Amino acid sequence: MDTMVIALKRGVEKGINTTLKIGKILVPIYFIVTFIKYTPIINYIAIIFKPIMHLVGLPGEAALPFVVGNAINLYAGIGAILALTLTPKEITIISIMLCFSHSLFLETAVCKKIGVSATFMVVVRQVLAFIIGIILNIML
Repeated sequence: MDTMVIALKRGVEKGINTTLKIGKILVPIYFIVTFIKYTPIINYIAIIFKPIMHLVGLPGEAALPFVVGNAINLYAGIGAILALTLTPKEITIISIMLCFSHSLFLETAVCKKIGVSATFMVVVRQVLAFIIGIILNIML
């Protein structure tokens, strides 16, 4: 019985620590993107990125979580997604695209250390993200 209590206590502690770590990323990104959403900056982002994001069935402002997720990490991208008003279809598309191409700086550095070309890795991940985005846009 003691081992079960110890395991439960350890699980709860790890769960709380993980929640706090993710919250440190999600909450600030959510507030920053929410702030940007109420300024003219979001309109400029939407106009600039509308042609490329339209290919995958997303509004131009969806470029913001895509860039944030690629630059920082998947959790930052999720925080940015939550701050925008997207349909379930759009959330599905951007989320799966980010699964292919999140944390580019960190993961590219790791790939480079093991001998894979950084440029090749970035290009492949971005191309795959957009290919899956196009496919999902057609299928959903």
